[in-house]
Amino acid sequence: MQKIKIQNKIFNKGITLLERDGDTAKLRMAAEGAGLLLPELIDCQERYVSFYIEACENHSVVLALRVYVKDSGKGPAFDVQFGILPGVRTPICIDRNWMDGHVLFPEAGVGQLKQVCHGRRVVQEEIEQIVLETLPVFHDFTLKITDIVLSEEYPSFKPLAGGKMVDEFGQNKQKMWSSKVKDLSELKEILQKQEAENRTEYPFGDWSVFGGWKLKKLGEETGYFTKYKADGKWFLADPSGYAFFSVGPDCVGLRADCRVDGVEKWLDWLPDQAEPEYRKMFRKTKGWSTEEKAGRNGLLFSYSQANLYRALGKNWYPLWQKMITGQLRRFGMNTLGNWSDERLFGTTEMPYVMSLPEFPGTSRMIFRDFPDVFSEEYTREAKRCAAALKPRKNDPLMIGYFLRNEPNWAFVNNLVLADEVLYNIERTECKEELIRFLKEKYGEITELNKAYHSVLEDFDDFYQPRQNVSHWSEEARKDMREFSRRMLQAYVEIPCRECRKVDSNHMILGMRWAWVSDPDLVTGWENFDVFSINCYSVDPTVNIQNIVDLGVDLPVMIGEFHFGALDAGLTATGLEGVASQRDRGAAYRYYCERVAAHAFGVGCHYFQCYDQFVLGRFDGENYNIGLFDICSQPYTEMVKSVQECSRSLYLVKDGQQSPTEEKAVSIPMIAF
Repeated sequence: MQKIKIQNKIFNKGITLLERDGDTAKLRMAAEGAGLLLPELIDCQERYVSFYIEACENHSVVLALRVYVKDSGKGPAFDVQFGILPGVRTPICIDRNWMDGHVLFPEAGVGQLKQVCHGRRVVQEEIEQIVLETLPVFHDFTLKITDIVLSEEYPSFKPLAGGKMVDEFGQNKQKMWSSKVKDLSELKEILQKQEAENRTEYPFGDWSVFGGWKLKKLGEETGYFTKYKADGKWFLADPSGYAFFSVGPDCVGLRADCRVDGVEKWLDWLPDQAEPEYRKMFRKTKGWSTEEKAGRNGLLFSYSQANLYRALGKNWYPLWQKMITGQLRRFGMNTLGNWSDERLFGTTEMPYVMSLPEFPGTSRMIFRDFPDVFSEEYTREAKRCAAALKPRKNDPLMIGYFLRNEPNWAFVNNLVLADEVLYNIERTECKEELIRFLKEKYGEITELNKAYHSVLEDFDDFYQPRQNVSHWSEEARKDMREFSRRMLQAYVEIPCRECRKVDSNHMILGMRWAWVSDPDLVTGWENFDVFSINCYSVDPTVNIQNIVDLGVDLPVMIGEFHFGALDAGLTATGLEGVASQRDRGAAYRYYCERVAAHAFGVGCHYFQCYDQFVLGRFDGENYNIGLFDICSQPYTEMVKSVQECSRSLYLVKDGQQSPTEEKAVSIPMIAF
């Protein structure tokens, strides 16, 4: 075990030492980001890096342990980003084994917010510098951090400090804002008024019952949602044949998602799990991975459900079903987005999208969640997973289904899948197929050695792990790229084929890629009806156009986007930060109208319907991103802009009106 003292000689940039008290340093950090140099981490043998850290502010702070390698340019090759709550002395432990790239979302420790690993695998020999950095914020801020400890064994931490942080409604107790619910009588008044005033119709007379545009008929009635291309523009059409632009929130539901295990002392109120009224409002989760020492058996609770029950009584759920769909229609939203409560599907007359409940996997994976796609097991699993579509195959309200969401393996920019096949110690079917491919192309190992600048004795040498084969030579790069495209084609084509056998009525909406991390990621696009990405930006135009420029001739749908601010109860903005609730509305309209203005844009789904929990959801995200807060109150300034946007969407899509030019005031995101 060794200790790294927080002192001036390890300050990289933007740090002022304010004071030191024992093993704790109080630091002033520059708004643009600041860093601590940690050369001891480059050659150390210890596995774990641990310390305590506290943000002396009223908002969360994001940090990253960043690994820079030789000859890699300015950016880090790998980093671990993590968030912390304000005013909490938070224990942090980072596992150096994460640098091998096997994990994307390590489970956060008790009291910590989400953490995520970005970048590619790095090995010790290539590391040039390791820095603990703060990410940019909108002002200089203060941190307290203890000396950093390196240890081979997982550290033990002191119990979290006491003090109440969350009130009986799940709101931030340490902050005031204009719409904060003060007591139970006020909550009852708010929600009972919403229930009494609820209406179910769209506010626009030229919208169809499905939310399509009756002023543009694209084709005959088909009974299902479909796609059309007219005059170089892609459109969706509703079952009656009217033009349809899909807009609505993800996660329209009240799932138990407030992580409460280990932080019970911070809560004003948490009912006993045995109480019959609240028993079903709890959910238990197991630790994410037995390999992760921070693995926890999670306990989650739904304050949103409890608030509705306390305000509306035992009949709260059917009342909520009518309320939420009526409110969304009134805002001008026509779609229940991904991960919405399935009990709303087909019972509320609201169109919806869904995901295949399970994407096919294999017992031996290639890298993270990329399966052994040339195995019989993959085809067999694709058939089994596709069978889940059968119950809804005749539902006219289903727009279509996504195959999955944000594959973890694709979070590595320019990942060469064939490299991962050859690095993986497993003798997978993909490895057998790759070696067969190389034998057919080169015949003799001497010919491959000439092309690859290698000294292999036999093709069987590829059964032993080989690192970064695509870097060996230009011919090696071309071969590995070609075989990776074959893998991607099978990855997409096989489940699509099995899904269409079960459900030929509904559109396949793609994979919801987190971003297009490599040009070859669009391989297999012709198997989809719609190409989907999640796109967190101010303006998605460039991202949509990139897909088109890569040769995809399909409608493009955005599966996720959002904007968050710090002027309500939450301490983090989400992946796009803005200055206020009004700016959230302006940003929403600016974004949606630019999707509509693009010739290939056919929809965008806002992530998400409700705010996240102030102490973090299941994985530690705690963003102000909802259309509604945890007490089911709509953010009035935002939903006003949502309705104004919906009033214009079809005119913008049809080219009769230009998208709005009003932009929000952006701030650096606080997100993890």
